Amino acid sequence: MTSNKIDYIPKIVVCGSCSVDFTTYAPRLPNHGETLHGTKFVTSFGGKGANQCIAAARLGGNTYMISRVGDDQWGQKYKDNLKTAGVDVTHVYNTHNVTTGIAQITVAESGQNQIVIVLGANGHLSKTDVEKSKELIITADVLIGQLETPFETTLEAFKINRGLKLLNAAPGRNDIQEILPYCSILCVNESEASILANHPVVSVKTAVEAIKKILALGCATVIVTLGENGALYASKNDPPTHVFCDKVVPVDTTGAGDAFVGALATYLVSHKDYPLHQIIGAACEVATISVTKEGTQTSYPTNYTPFTKEYKYETL
Repeated sequence: MTSNKIDYIPKIVVCGSCSVDFTTYAPRLPNHGETLHGTKFVTSFGGKGANQCIAAARLGGNTYMISRVGDDQWGQKYKDNLKTAGVDVTHVYNTHNVTTGIAQITVAESGQNQIVIVLGANGHLSKTDVEKSKELIITADVLIGQLETPFETTLEAFKINRGLKLLNAAPGRNDIQEILPYCSILCVNESEASILANHPVVSVKTAVEAIKKILALGCATVIVTLGENGALYASKNDPPTHVFCDKVVPVDTTGAGDAFVGALATYLVSHKDYPLHQIIGAACEVATISVTKEGTQTSYPTNYTPFTKEYKYETL
């Protein structure tokens, strides 16, 4: 007898930004007031929210995007890009008389980058959009938010979701304490952790101190990504743990943090029985793969099999 039962596929919902990246490659990053000759110019799709959503989709996640694009030529192109990646765009809304968000990026030969963003339609993502997407948000198994769209919109979405809430507090700011008690996991890099904790993060030791300060603000678990040094995490019940990653020669570090967040969200539901340090290790591996290629979304791996090894970690 054949069963008609369809297994439930966990939903990963991203409430966040869509931006078009205008990327210039140069031998190094310019100094203040300096003009450099670049080597290449590329137009591509970015925005932290969409990056994270596509990273998750490419790893097999069942992904949905809640965002706003402009009514310019890039709005429909961005929707098509998301659909091609397998992302549900039912809740990607058009914004009249507003441009799609953009990011101006400079990438040095070392792989380091500088980024300036213009919010455009991203700045119009509102509580009304949350209300229109309410059923999807409530039932999301993982809800991902960032700080490239209005804070009050992300806060409202986090208040009503019943699943895991993953906040990537980027770009860094220190006035987001109201949302932290709603966070299942807060993910920040070193500079963002420094701003939020008001404590400079320049080493693993100082990252531990920053995590303690951030945990005291109310979130359940904090992850600080450390670039080539992996990631550090702790919760109210778990001690600080340093997860290591392989070192590679970076080609382009743009979007590596978003690759990490998208992978983390995916593995939290697809490999939920694994310990957190192994899930973080696998997410670090995805981010490491991304920095070995040029571009943002185009650098994210597909058909990737994680957990083929034990990821190294140390409890501090």
